[in-house]
Amino acid sequence: MHDDIEEILLTEQQITAGIDAVAKQVTDAYRGVEFTVVSVLKGSCIFASDLIRRIPVPLELAFVSASSYGDGTTSGDLEMNFFPAEGEIRGKHLLLVDDILDTGKTLSRLKAELTKRGAAQVKSCVFLDKPARRAVEYNADFRAFEVDDLFVVGYGLDFAGRYRNLPFVGSLKKEAYAGVVDG
Repeated sequence: MHDDIEEILLTEQQITAGIDAVAKQVTDAYRGVEFTVVSVLKGSCIFASDLIRRIPVPLELAFVSASSYGDGTTSGDLEMNFFPAEGEIRGKHLLLVDDILDTGKTLSRLKAELTKRGAAQVKSCVFLDKPARRAVEYNADFRAFEVDDLFVVGYGLDFAGRYRNLPFVGSLKKEAYAGVVDG
C-alpha cells in the first residue's frame, strides 16, 4: 500500500494537532447544548472517533450511510442507505461529521434531508476540505484541514475500499487508479 502513495500530505502528528484544534472549536460551540454527532459512514468513522474523544462535553453518537464514489474516482449519484431513527433527529442539534468535503453534494443533501426530518439545527464538521472541487455552494462549519485537488487516501479515506487504514493522508499515485472507469 505504501508504494502507491505519491506524497504524504499530513503526518500522524499533524492530524492529531488538527483534530485537537477542531475539537476545541466544536467544544466551544456546543458547550451547554445537547447535541448529537452524526458520522457519515464509512469514511468518517476514524475521524469521528478521534474527534469525539477530544470533546469533553456530553454528546450522543449516530450514523448515516451515504456514498457517491463506488469504485471510481469522480463523484457520481448519491446513495443514502440509512438514517438515524426519528427520535435521534427530530428537535435535535446535529453535528454532521464527514471525512472530506469536495463537491459539496453529499453534505448539502444530507443536511437538507436531516432538516426535513425535523432536526432543530444541522452543522457540519469535516476532516478535509477540498474547495477547488465544489460543485454546489456549501461550506463546513468546522474543518480540520484544507487540501489541494489531489486524490487523497488514508486516515479513513479510501480508493475502492482500500487505504483507509493508513495512519497518514497521502496523495495516490496515478498508476494506482489508472484505468479505473469513473462514475
